[in-house]
Amino acid sequence: MTDLPELEKPTWFNRDIVHTPTREFDIDAVKHVQRVLRCPESGIMDDFTRAHIRGMQHVFGLSVSGIIDLETAVEIERIRQWSSAD
Repeated sequence: MTDLPELEKPTWFNRDIVHTPTREFDIDAVKHVQRVLRCPESGIMDDFTRAHIRGMQHVFGLSVSGIIDLETAVEIERIRQWSSAD
């Protein structure tokens, strides 16, 4: 395994991995991801959301898991910042 540069954790990402939301902040994190990836905002890691996460991971050359990990969260934050830039 190669050493990866330290990634800055987005403020909305409070766990190391979000596979299934179990706490309120997990639900908020999933809703944030759903909003950025243009999925219905339910806060539930449904198949539709996982498919969008896997697609985004593929496009960005990340490990395709359908899970929100730190690398995925960082790229989602970059998408959010890019899409909100004027």
